[in-house]
Amino acid sequence: MGTGETRKGAPWALALLTAIYAFNFADRQLLSIALDDVKRDIGATDAEMGLLTGTAFALFYTFAGIPLARLADRGQRWRLLSLSLVVWSAFTSLSALARSFAHLALARIGVGAGEAACSPCAHSLLSDLYPPARRATAIAVYSTGIYVGTYLAYEVGGRMCKLHGWKTTFVLFGAAGAVLALFGLLAMREPARERSAPQLGARSLGLAGLLASTSFRHLAFGAGIKSIAGYALLTWIPTFLSRVHGMDSAESGSWLGPVVGLGGALGTFGGGWLADRLGGGDARRRVVTASWATLAATPFLYLFLYLPDPRVALVCYVPAAILGAMYLGPVFTYAQDCARPEQRALASAVLLFAINLIGLGTGPWIVGVLNELLSESQGALAVRTSLAIVSLTYVWGAAHMAYAARAR
Repeated sequence: MGTGETRKGAPWALALLTAIYAFNFADRQLLSIALDDVKRDIGATDAEMGLLTGTAFALFYTFAGIPLARLADRGQRWRLLSLSLVVWSAFTSLSALARSFAHLALARIGVGAGEAACSPCAHSLLSDLYPPARRATAIAVYSTGIYVGTYLAYEVGGRMCKLHGWKTTFVLFGAAGAVLALFGLLAMREPARERSAPQLGARSLGLAGLLASTSFRHLAFGAGIKSIAGYALLTWIPTFLSRVHGMDSAESGSWLGPVVGLGGALGTFGGGWLADRLGGGDARRRVVTASWATLAATPFLYLFLYLPDPRVALVCYVPAAILGAMYLGPVFTYAQDCARPEQRALASAVLLFAINLIGLGTGPWIVGVLNELLSESQGALAVRTSLAIVSLTYVWGAAHMAYAARAR
């Protein structure tokens, strides 16, 4: 492949990878839209639900990600990805059998471990299918799967939960993912790996080579800190709308599907497209887009949380969703630019390790703990204050991403 050429079949591969990633996030977010129903059925507390939606999933997702990424760097990425999709889809369906917090925690661990191979495989494949000048856009399109999946969970999952219950919804979503895995296994071919030096960062193979780059370390830490608020909001916004504004799962899902799903997808694509055009041949300039967009999103989060009319507040959340998602394409592309071709899946896994262990592992749980600490004085409004506190991590994360663009 020449430096400016896109490989044959790349658009079809990108479309399928995006669909797989959509199911990756739909299976995660289903628990959020049904949080209060599940909490009641298994007799859990807010803090325990925060552990289920965040920490229990994130621990196994992050720690399984690095060894699975090493397999992806050495073996058949499509085969590994398809098998992983079967595993996490099966555990999504098995969640419906849970009768206690412990049962559901085991199922969420299975979902997390299965999903860990998804993005390392996908980012590595896309880096071989698309040239550097188009890579941020390609990875951004793939990353829209986050918001397509969130839309499916909020809109479709919310309605299904209301009509058929959360258990049936989990079974059906898991079955759909297994069908998609069969298509990926049979229809896609493994591309040859690109052979070229990284633009910056790692000059040696292995984890030590990546972590030797100050720039990569700040990138990973900044993305992780920013994701504390990102995952807390994705998990607790349906509950916020229920407790503060009295919306049921179907009504909140009908709003959050377009606002978070479509707004996030637009921001993700726009961030990648803008980074490719502003960055030119300089990979460092791409990540500046992520920092400024994250800062710009912050005031809109607070308008959403404190405006009294829920519909006006949700309209104000649109720019927050768009701007807050713009970091994805630039950040993941920068990680690929830091890595050698033989360690691209590993670079993606390390970045995801930081995002999920720091962001997903702590964000939803911190909000759950704060809810319980504040509930005596604030009642149902405690969730608003909790989300307002964790939203400050947008500013902290943006500072580290800005430094990553300057460091060596």
